[in-house]
Amino acid sequence: MEGTNNDVVLLDFWPSSFGMRLRIALALKGIQYEGREENLFDKSTLLLEMNSVHKKIPVLIHNGKPIYPSKVGVRSVYTLPSLDPILWDYIGYVVVDKRNFSFTYWFLHYLWMLQIYSTGRRVWSGKGEDQEEAKKEFIEILKTLEGELGDKTYFGGDDNLGFVDVALVPFTSWFYSYEICANFSIEAVCPKLVAWARRCMQIESVANSLPHPHKIYDYVLELKHKFGLDTN
Repeated sequence: MEGTNNDVVLLDFWPSSFGMRLRIALALKGIQYEGREENLFDKSTLLLEMNSVHKKIPVLIHNGKPIYPSKVGVRSVYTLPSLDPILWDYIGYVVVDKRNFSFTYWFLHYLWMLQIYSTGRRVWSGKGEDQEEAKKEFIEILKTLEGELGDKTYFGGDDNLGFVDVALVPFTSWFYSYEICANFSIEAVCPKLVAWARRCMQIESVANSLPHPHKIYDYVLELKHKFGLDTN
């Protein structure tokens, strides 16, 4: 039932792009949940119990049972009968995706196999040649994504956010940090992708689920200092 489910808990950490996509999905569906912020350097007993193998966030818990990783969690938001009897009715597989399952799964495979997260991490944390190489790889990933977006309003089509949009848009909150740390402009190389990100941010559920890019950058500076990455 939308908006009234008290048996949903999200174990999360605010800068996590993977957690952000679950926040967006829950917000779009109007599902109330209890968000529990995790300390990744001192993980809670609940997190270790709910994700005993990987011990990572986010973990979506429904009726005491864990659902992870986050892309599975996003899908589950739309398939758990007690949350909503209508499957994939808003995001997940919108009309375009329903007609082309292979495209969506290929695209998600691309998102994860090319490791946007790990490549982006090398962009903000790297130095010298390694950072330059990571930046080139990252730009190529973004260009491929922009090519798939084409002239559509969203990756899911022209009407609503799709599964790919929800999976990808959280990474845009890190764009500012990538740009500052590696001295480049994403908009200069991928203007359509940046325009898409701005359209997504006009949607209240997205805007309220993503932290401000400057807050992410402050967190990046903390990490760089913590791990000695801010020294020459």
